[in-house]
Formats: sequence, C-alpha cells, structure tokens
Amino acid sequence: MSTTQSFDKYFLSSYYVPGITGDNPVTKSVFTGIIIHRSKAWHLVGTICVLLSFPFIFSPCLGCGAATPEWAALLYYGPFIVIFQFGWAATQIAHLSLIPELVTNDHEKVELTALRYAFTVVANITVYGAAWLLLHLQGSPHTGPTEDVSDQLGVQDVPVFRNLSLLVVGVGAVFSLLFHLGTREGRRRQVEEAGEHSPLLAPSTTQPLLLWKHWLREPAFYQVGLLYMSTRLIVNLSQTYIAMYLTYSLHLPKRFIATIPLVMYLSGFCSSFLMKPVNKCIGRNMTYFVGLLVILAFAAWVALAEELGMAVYVAAVLLGMGCATILVTSLAMTADLIGPHTHSGAFVYGAMSFSDKVANGLAVMAIQSLHPCSLELCCKACVAFYHWVMVVVTGGVGVAATMALCSLLVWPIRLRRWDPGA
Repeated sequence: MSTTQSFDKYFLSSYYVPGITGDNPVTKSVFTGIIIHRSKAWHLVGTICVLLSFPFIFSPCLGCGAATPEWAALLYYGPFIVIFQFGWAATQIAHLSLIPELVTNDHEKVELTALRYAFTVVANITVYGAAWLLLHLQGSPHTGPTEDVSDQLGVQDVPVFRNLSLLVVGVGAVFSLLFHLGTREGRRRQVEEAGEHSPLLAPSTTQPLLLWKHWLREPAFYQVGLLYMSTRLIVNLSQTYIAMYLTYSLHLPKRFIATIPLVMYLSGFCSSFLMKPVNKCIGRNMTYFVGLLVILAFAAWVALAEELGMAVYVAAVLLGMGCATILVTSLAMTADLIGPHTHSGAFVYGAMSFSDKVANGLAVMAIQSLHPCSLELCCKACVAFYHWVMVVVTGGVGVAATMALCSLLVWPIRLRRWDPGA
C-alpha cells in the first residue's frame, strides 16, 4: 500500500473519530444536561484521556517490526486515536462552553476569547520551539561531505517526535491542574421548591429553556455554523499542509517546519490583543472581513510568486494574523449566538466542532485523492501540487467564508423562529 494511502487512513481517522465517539450533535444532545453543570468534570475526563493516549500515538508501535502488516499497526493505533479524540473533544467543548457563562458583555466575550487564543498560541509556540530545539540537537551530529540526510524527515526522527509528545503531555498536565485548582465554575440558580409561604402564582421571571431541537430550527445556527466551518477549514488545512509546502514545494530544510509555524503563531499572538479594540471600533463582521482580506492577500501572493525566498517569513506573518483574526471573531460570533442560553451552549459548540471535523476530513480525503504520487510520499509532480493546495485551502475557502459572512450582513445573528412564549 502506498505511503499517501497510509497517510489518508491515520489522518482521516483523527478527523472522523470525534464524530463517532461523541463530538457530534446527537451525542451532545444526550449529554448537554450533564455537561452544562459539570464542565470542569468533563474537562478533567478529557484531560485524562489525552494524557493516557497521546504519547502512544507518536511512539513506535510496540511489538511491531518491518514485517508487521499495516492493518495490525492500524488496529494498534486506532484505540489510542479514539481515546485521544474523545478526550480532545471533551476538553475543548467543556472549556468553550464556560465562556458564555463567565461573561455576558459582548466585548468581554471577545476579550476572553482572544485571551484564550493567545494562550493557545503560547502553547503552540512552546511546541514548535521545542520541536526546533529537538530537531536541531538531533541533526547536529550529522556532518559530512554529502548532503545532510537530517534535512529530510524520516524514520530517524521518530525519537524526536516521541520525546516531543512526552514533553507536551507533561507541560499540559501541569497547566490543566492549575486550571482545575484556580477556576471556579459558576452555579446556576436552582428552581426553589414551593413552600407554605410561597405565592400561588409565582412571577414569570425566567424564560423557557432553549433545547437542542430548537437550535436546529434557527437559520442563524446554520449561518454561524457555515462561517465557523469555513474558518476551521482555513486554519486547520493551512496548518496541516504548511509543512509539506515548505519541504516539497519550496525545498526548505526541515527546520523550517518549526520556524515558519512559530512565526505564524507569534504574529497571531500579537494580533489577538488587538481583537477587543478593533471589534469595538468596526464591529464583528468588519473585523472578520479584515482577517479574510489578509488571508486572501497571502493566497494571492503564494499563487503569483514563483519563489518566496526569505519573504516566506512575511507570508507567514500574513497567514498567522489572518487566521488569528477570523478564528477569534468566529468564536465570539458563536458566543453571541448562544447569548443567555448557556444551558445549551455545549450542544452549539459540539455541533460546530462536528461540522468542522467532518468538513476537514472530507477536504483531506479530496486533497489526498488528487495526490500525483501514488507509490511515494512526494515525487516531482507534488512540487506544484502542494503549492496549489496552499492557495486553494486559503484563497478558495476564503471565498466561501466571504459568502457566509455576507449572509450575516443581510440577516444578522438573531434567534428568529424560537418563541419564548410558545
């Protein structure tokens, strides 16, 4: 079986497993009543799942050898991928569902979402910085008159990624512990039982609960879902294929797969602090549109330039700033959609995440089916292939995101079909 087909199986499973294991609207509709009152508990369960599974995914298959069939390795890694993706979905949705509960002001939602993204960037910078250091230390003994084989990723780099995964899990465990010790989950006021001094006709001060089935009737739910899905396609696919673009299309040494994403995340980190004042000044929709313009400028530059040279760092800055802007703004729009209906916020975030995972999986399947090299990871034809992949996943999907944004300009985010008095 070809290397690209192997890539398909393992990579696609990382996207489709959440839809099977729990990151889908149907399962979320069952657990919504639990997760809204136990967000930290679900976050803890997810964290434990990630800690127990992630190191095995980036470690060699125990007991496997050169003669081990691929289906056996797939059976070995499959359960770890299932556990990891379940844990990842639980932590992300539980964490996001806390935002509408902790703050109610629209600008505070943007600020909290931006801070969340900023710390995500810090985590990513730590990972890429550690990757660069480990690759640099691993490649330093390779000297000689011939081309340095350490400039190409291969089996010799397996210990590097194993050590990196252990480092990531260790640091993540420490900060997860700090989160659980330092964050107090708000308690909702429970409905009081009627007593002898209670009025016979209590004043109607609370609205009926907005259930998951009510969300499915709201056009704004699908508008924001399409925008969020397009945003995640741009962010995830560009991060997925940037390494192949740098290595195979631009023929850069493998250390660039750490430094270029590092520049992207640094630019995203800086731009995240501008989200609150920019949103106050020009609003949600225009902020998202500015981010889209930056991404479209990156796509046009990559499409028209034959060689980037050192300008690849400038292109990385554009991509990082654009991705940070649209991701933070789309999450803020999702929080706006939820509004005061925080009791079903986990379902909304779960549905958005489900559409994101399915769309990314289908996109990767389509891209890999068009891969020109069937018997090896990259041949001469894939030089132009990954070049145009980067153009399409940023510029092409950016056009789709623009259409979704236009629908929000015509029909703003508002619950239209749900009648609280019904």
